[in-house]
Parts: sequence; C-alpha cells; structure tokens
Amino acid sequence: MISEKLKLDNIDRQIITLVQENPNLTHTQIAENINRSQPTVGMRIKKLEKDGVLQFQPGINFKKVDLFLATVEVNTRKPEEIIEMAKYCPFILNAFRLSGEHNICILLASSKLDKLDNIVNYHFRNNPVIQSCSMEVITEISKDLVLPIDFDSEKHVPTLEDGCGEKCKVKIAKSQELL
Repeated sequence: MISEKLKLDNIDRQIITLVQENPNLTHTQIAENINRSQPTVGMRIKKLEKDGVLQFQPGINFKKVDLFLATVEVNTRKPEEIIEMAKYCPFILNAFRLSGEHNICILLASSKLDKLDNIVNYHFRNNPVIQSCSMEVITEISKDLVLPIDFDSEKHVPTLEDGCGEKCKVKIAKSQELL
C-alpha cells in the first residue's frame, strides 16, 4: 500500500488529499477540515515537504491552456544519453525510463506542432542510437496536469538539419562536455 511505503498515517493522507484538491487552502482551513490544530497541520506539512513526499511545483496547467503536448516513445541502445539530453532541451518537459517494448518515454510541449515534429525528427528519428520512435499528440487530458515549462522554447525554431540552432541548449551542453 502506498501509505505504508511512504509511512503516512491517516492525518497525513487527509492533509495531502486536501492540498491536492485545493493547493490554496491555508493551514487553518486544513486544520478545520481534519479537526486538528493549525500548528499540528503546519508541522505535518513541513515534515512532508522535508521528506519529499509533498511538493509544491509551479507550472502551467496543461488542461487549461492551448498548447500542444506530445509523448514520444523510443527504443534506444543508450537510454542514459537520452535521459541526460532531456535535461537540456527546452521542449522536453520530462523523460522516463521504461520497461517493456520502448525504454524511454518523453513528454514534449510547444505552442506549435511543427516545432515538436522537428524536435522529434532531429533528436530521435535522425539519431543512429535510436532503434524505433513514435510520437503521439495528446488530444485530451482528464485531470489537471501542472508541469513547469521552459519559455525559451518559444525563441527556438527547430529544424531537422540544425536542431534549435546555435542557441540549442543540448548542443551547448555537448560542447561543454556536460552531456
């Protein structure tokens, strides 16, 4: 059970549930909802944050904005290189290592679909260590999905030949041997 693995009691679960449902609740409001004191709630939240169980992440709610969101699944002989590269590309929101048919799943976002297609062509379809690649555009999101976005992506016009150009963060990282 998740609660046991995270060492959460009923009070912690109630706090997390309330915060997930409405992140703007004050400690006092949470305390009233769970019949505990405000200092108790404050201490619990502080501990949950310190333990990394509860995090507050600023970002864009993709359910409420008109941006293109896509997943890319790849099978590669060098998954660690793709995961590392994902840290630098402003179009990549996150990358996940998988078990199964594909070994990497990448989440991409942009205001323009052609930019996403060019990023996929440049970084994945044109990459000799990639054995297979498929891109799917997300057409509907059922729940709020809040993720940070790199607004630098709007400055880039990626191409198959040159990626994001001379300001490509992946190329810069490679040249500085960070990748």
